Amino acid sequence: MGTYYQTPAVVVPEDQDDNVLQRQSSHDGKELDAGALFVLQSKGSWVHCGYHLTTSIVAPALLSLPYAFKFLGWAGGIMCLITGALVTFYSYNLLSLVLEHHAQLGRRHLRFRDVSQDVLGPRWGKYVIGPVQFAVCYGAVVGACLLGGQCIKAIYLLFDPNGPIKLYEFIIMFGGLMLILAQMPSFHSLRHINMISLLLCLGYSAAATAGSIYIGHTSKGPEKDYSINGDSQDLVFGIFNGVAIIATTFGNGIIPEIQATIAPPVKGKMFKGLCVCYAVVSVTFLSVAISGYWAFGNLAEGQILSNFVVNGSPLLPKWFIFMTNAFVILQIAAVGVIYLQPTNEVLEGVFADPKSAQFSLRNVIPRVISRSLSVAIATTIAAMIPFFGDINGLIGAFGFLPLDFVLPVVLFNLTFKPSKRTFTFWLNLSIAVVFSIFSIIGSVAAVRQIILDAKSYRLFANV
Repeated sequence: MGTYYQTPAVVVPEDQDDNVLQRQSSHDGKELDAGALFVLQSKGSWVHCGYHLTTSIVAPALLSLPYAFKFLGWAGGIMCLITGALVTFYSYNLLSLVLEHHAQLGRRHLRFRDVSQDVLGPRWGKYVIGPVQFAVCYGAVVGACLLGGQCIKAIYLLFDPNGPIKLYEFIIMFGGLMLILAQMPSFHSLRHINMISLLLCLGYSAAATAGSIYIGHTSKGPEKDYSINGDSQDLVFGIFNGVAIIATTFGNGIIPEIQATIAPPVKGKMFKGLCVCYAVVSVTFLSVAISGYWAFGNLAEGQILSNFVVNGSPLLPKWFIFMTNAFVILQIAAVGVIYLQPTNEVLEGVFADPKSAQFSLRNVIPRVISRSLSVAIATTIAAMIPFFGDINGLIGAFGFLPLDFVLPVVLFNLTFKPSKRTFTFWLNLSIAVVFSIFSIIGSVAAVRQIILDAKSYRLFANV
């Protein structure tokens, strides 16, 4: 697709037709395609932006932070966690400033590939950034289906430890919930769902923290051991694995699409939304990481809730584990839908007619069919490949790190051209170089992990 722009100076009353709201021509005479017109409607406030950002970043992946500390230890884990927060907040703000700058010039970019195409050149946007973003976001949807199914299974085994229902059946159940939510017409229409998502992430983070502290203070918990085990090779790859987990936890990959939902003028609104998001990040990430690692040490599981049940015996009241998993299931559904938006935008651009009304039969029928197929494919992949977490690790290292840590600082330097004598130039260059190296090594570590685990891979495995 070509690069499309949205003229920022037009404000339309709420009751006016959505097509009119965004059917604006850019300075080069190109109209918005159906994907941008229908999915990326610019009608939200900075508060809505904060909801979207929080849902996309503060996700159940944060429950893996104690596991990352297992490879890094106390000092390394806390240092990496704080560094990840500072660098991503800085990078996301820089990317927002780049988008605001182009909007003030009359070229409001609504998609990651569009701003990349404008700053880096058409091939970068079309053949590199676009495909990488699509892989990262759709991989997150598959991962959401897998984690949702695993959490439903955890609840089921809590009440029937020897139950016959397999994991892939639970994944299909969760896919049914995703199928319904996927029909929400636009990114902006998710604002109320994402507000509830914010409350849910606070809920299960508080529950995970309280559960870890309780178990750590009783004889039910394991003996605390914070030593980092393994030979030198395992230690090195473990460090990069831990860094990759933390970096991926802060991953977003859809900052331009979230900023596209803000009603013009956009100046300063994204920064307020980021402040809302990172206030939640600071509360949830630190509390879960520190309490989980303190309670379980190097026995922390890949998802801390797994430590709450040992050999089928719950260490906490069943109602508490049920509630925590229920919060995770509901929030991961919101996370899956938000990462489905780039896919929805592409599908809408291909199958919808921008000259017809958004809710005309001409557009509703292909929308329902294409989105249903998209969710069905993601659910099938998750059910068929329950070891997708290893693959997602590779996608995260290869995708989230470049999109969220490297690309924003590169786009800022190329757009604003700060002097080489300034601290900003060298800080941005340092971030780009360091996290490019981490991306490469993280990808190698992820491939190594896939190879090590390959012997246990089995389609539709009941893990």
